[in-house]
Amino acid sequence: MAPSSSASRRDREDRAKKVEEARRKQRAADRRRATIIWGTAVVVVLAIAGAVTFAILREKANTPSLAAVKTYTEKRDHVTTAVTYDVTPPVGGDHNPVWLNCGIYTKAVPNVNAVHSMEHGAVWITYRPDLPAADVKKLTDATPDTYAILSPYPDLPAPVVVSAWDHQLRLTGADDPRLAEFIRTYRQGPQTPEPGAACTGGTDGSDTTTTGPAPTTSASPSATPSS
Repeated sequence: MAPSSSASRRDREDRAKKVEEARRKQRAADRRRATIIWGTAVVVVLAIAGAVTFAILREKANTPSLAAVKTYTEKRDHVTTAVTYDVTPPVGGDHNPVWLNCGIYTKAVPNVNAVHSMEHGAVWITYRPDLPAADVKKLTDATPDTYAILSPYPDLPAPVVVSAWDHQLRLTGADDPRLAEFIRTYRQGPQTPEPGAACTGGTDGSDTTTTGPAPTTSASPSATPSS
């Protein structure tokens, strides 16, 4: 019986070795599979990160520069008297207690009321009265529904000028890509003295008891910006 018992023991030992070898191979296969999975995940994450970084850099490269924006420092008080502004169009300063309703105007609007609207965070898009109708249409389409004013303005120093409180940019025309970037940056921007204040419920410029005169061809020349 001894030889038979010895053979049985060897069989058990062989089976145990085979089982252990199979387990070892399985563990090795699991490690290889995990390495492949993690390696693939890392490659995917790096690819996504690279794509996002590229998209951000490309967007920045394609963003119109606002380096030409002029910055001023203007005081601000409510007055009921006439105000002479040093900048054309004005970018701030003393103004009428009643603000101009934001919107589209086909005639020049009073400075003293438009300035008040800029104090509330509006951007003021102005254009030369002789600008072609097709370009005026482009400006109309580019004007936001709220916190924005569009109006003609005599004697502008450029075909189109866009202003916000203490900031102004002269544009080459209605197609200048910097217009949209200026609006995005300065409409209700950090320069706004009274962000969120009303841009409706004021005046449309026709009530002479709450407005000053609309600008005419004798508009004052632009002042030198502070920076």
